[in-house]
Amino acid sequence: MPRIKMVADKADVPAEQHDEYDAIVEVLHGVRGPFSVLMHSPGLAQKVMEAGAQVRLGSTLTQTERELAVIAVAREKDAGYEWAAHVRAGRAAGLREEAIEAVRHRADVSELTPDERDIVKFVRQLLQTNRVEQELFDALRDRHSVRWLVELAATVGQYQYISAINNTFDVQAAADADQLPV
Repeated sequence: MPRIKMVADKADVPAEQHDEYDAIVEVLHGVRGPFSVLMHSPGLAQKVMEAGAQVRLGSTLTQTERELAVIAVAREKDAGYEWAAHVRAGRAAGLREEAIEAVRHRADVSELTPDERDIVKFVRQLLQTNRVEQELFDALRDRHSVRWLVELAATVGQYQYISAINNTFDVQAAADADQLPV
């Protein structure tokens, strides 16, 4: 149960926030999850949505690369709402079950494809040690590009931020959604 009243309808915000509410709906097709919390701070939801849209729509990461990075962040942060939403999106984009299960169970990733393995290792290193080892950094940069690496780091940052909002306010995935183990 969320810790605060979630913004679920345009009538839940003052008239001066209606444009912001409409902007969120236009891009995300609804105000839900973390945006139901962020709407409590005028202007914040729209800025977060704009940054998220850039990470999702303006990135050189493929959808499967991005979704793998997001579920890896969700697992590291024990963020069930993001896990459920992005496991579903990842599966729809063709993310392999082996990668999903390795992330879900914090398992060894050495048997995954090189990109799957390195994306998960990147997220784990960054969120567990606040750094990425030079060898991994170089391998990803050489395999992709500096831009791709910047966008991977930005994706991790964006979803770490979203996970913090969801976890602070106890935003939960639907009961019938794919759940993280406790």
